[in-house]
Order: sequence, then C-alpha cells, then structure tokens
Amino acid sequence: MQTAAPANTSETAPRPWWMTALALFCAGTVLFLVPRDLCFEATRDVEVWGGFEVRGCAALLTAPLHWLIFGVGAVAFWRARPWIVTWAAGYVFYVAASHLVWSEVSPHGNGWPIGLAQAAAISVPGVLLLRARRRSLPRRVRIR
Repeated sequence: MQTAAPANTSETAPRPWWMTALALFCAGTVLFLVPRDLCFEATRDVEVWGGFEVRGCAALLTAPLHWLIFGVGAVAFWRARPWIVTWAAGYVFYVAASHLVWSEVSPHGNGWPIGLAQAAAISVPGVLLLRARRRSLPRRVRIR
C-alpha cells in the first residue's frame, strides 16, 4: 500500500507574508475596538450591521460579535487556515454592501453615489484576497 507524502499544506508550508499582515491587522483591530466600544460613549452606543445602525443596548450587546469576527480572523490567518481567505473575502464584500446601504438609509450617509464609490473601493481587498488564495494557498491533493 502506498501512502502519499503530505501535500504542501498549512502544516508544512510557511505562512504567506500577507496572512501574517492580515493576522496582525485583525489582532490590532480587536485591540482598538474593545476599548473603543467599552469606554467611549459616542462609539459605544452605535454599531452598524448590514448597513443599518443599531443603537443603545442592542449596540452594546452586538459589539462583541465584531470582536469575535476579528479575533477569529487573527487566529485563523496566523495559523494559515485555508478557509479564512474565502471567509474574509466574503466579510469584505458584506462590509462593502453595508456601506452602500448605510450611505442611503442613515441620516449620516451621503447618498447612494458615494455609497457605491465606497463599496467599490472596499471590494478591492476582497478581490485581492480571492486572487491571493488562488496563487498562494495549496490545492487539495486527491489520492486515488
């Protein structure tokens, strides 16, 4: 019986530099968000989900979800988990769509043309993530 040598996976390959950078970005975001959401009243009382502002107690209760998202991102990028790239790209596209919605529905927004420009600009990292995934991360090896 032949056994295949392990493929060049995240356990054997070095972590790409961009995954290290994104792990540090996610960790830094958590370190920024937690005190901001807990200590500063102006930011503590507002969270944005799907482009809609959540205020008051609901904002305070949902803020840890943002911390969790970036915390999971930090650990997964640091450990070079292949699934995190697609997941992060999806989150980037969600944030882009949320900016479009927020620009139109929020009294603080600047209308859909600005929201569309913001969404387009924010989508660029999502596209880059998907391209980097295809080039840098190993493909699954099928043993027949």
